Amino acid sequence: MEIHEKEFKKLIKRIDEMKKAEHVDLSTEEDLSIAIMNLISLEEHFFFTGERTGNSEYFDTLLEIREARKQLLARMIDKHEGETWCISKHLLATTMRLIEVGTKLQSDGDKEKAKETFDYAFKIYSIFWGLRLKLLKMPEVKKMAKEEGEKDKAWSLQEIVDKLVDCCDE
Repeated sequence: MEIHEKEFKKLIKRIDEMKKAEHVDLSTEEDLSIAIMNLISLEEHFFFTGERTGNSEYFDTLLEIREARKQLLARMIDKHEGETWCISKHLLATTMRLIEVGTKLQSDGDKEKAKETFDYAFKIYSIFWGLRLKLLKMPEVKKMAKEEGEKDKAWSLQEIVDKLVDCCDE
């Protein structure tokens, strides 16, 4: 999905208004999104460990982790937004898994596939931020998945997220 100059100016104005109102701290929220990714991963690990060991105590811990994840995700995504809540969870889960796969590929020496996998992870993460910041709506997510766009004419959502979400900007 590409955002043309006129749309981009509107977007920048909206972001500036959000910053002035101290409505969104993107650095803190990026940290929170990564924490949520790790909680989702922990839910999966407690599930598989419970199944593989037959020890149901792991399922109890899974529920505690799930509750923490739900409460933290609620800080970022309104539950009343229909499927956006669940979609956001799955976008974060997918991002985490792709990062893990990319890291494994990197450690196995397959740098080309690792880079490709990392790129997918970042694109999926950008879609999450597009939804979080209400820069796009669900029909646009589907469209974005199909389009590559022309980089020299407009900024892509990923380029915008690169500029907005800078974890080093404290």
